[in-house]
Amino acid sequence: MENVDKPDTRPDWLKNHIPDFSNPGNPAWKKGMKSPNPNGRPKGVSKKTLLTNRMLENSGGIVDRMIKQALEGDSQAATIILSRIIPALRAQAEKVVFDFDAAAPTSKQVEQVLQGTAEGQIAPDVAKQIIEAINSLSQIRATEELEARIVALEAKEKA
Repeated sequence: MENVDKPDTRPDWLKNHIPDFSNPGNPAWKKGMKSPNPNGRPKGVSKKTLLTNRMLENSGGIVDRMIKQALEGDSQAATIILSRIIPALRAQAEKVVFDFDAAAPTSKQVEQVLQGTAEGQIAPDVAKQIIEAINSLSQIRATEELEARIVALEAKEKA
């Protein structure tokens, strides 16, 4: 692959603030240059690999010891073991049932949610999430409608 210098088309203000990353790698390295490490990486197993293998060999004993300590009443050992076995609990919104007309205009939908909250059918935090979802859907619909109008105008202009 040939390295071709491309002209820098970035605006001046951007050139002053962000370095040019168009030529990644070591800037001191030139094509055809003699390798600074002609023998390559040394052969054999690294100390890190040996240490990892040793830890894996002893991991069964460590786990057994932690379980024994947990069973003897060590709460820290029990916490560590349980944190690895039982998944963390996540907050979930409760399911709600209330009168809701999805075909109604957005403002009416929000009014229905607020009415359900006032009547105690919906918790305020759940109502907030529902209203945010209605708002997001409303924005998506508005974007789609604008896109359709633009496409129609462009088609009309071409005709």
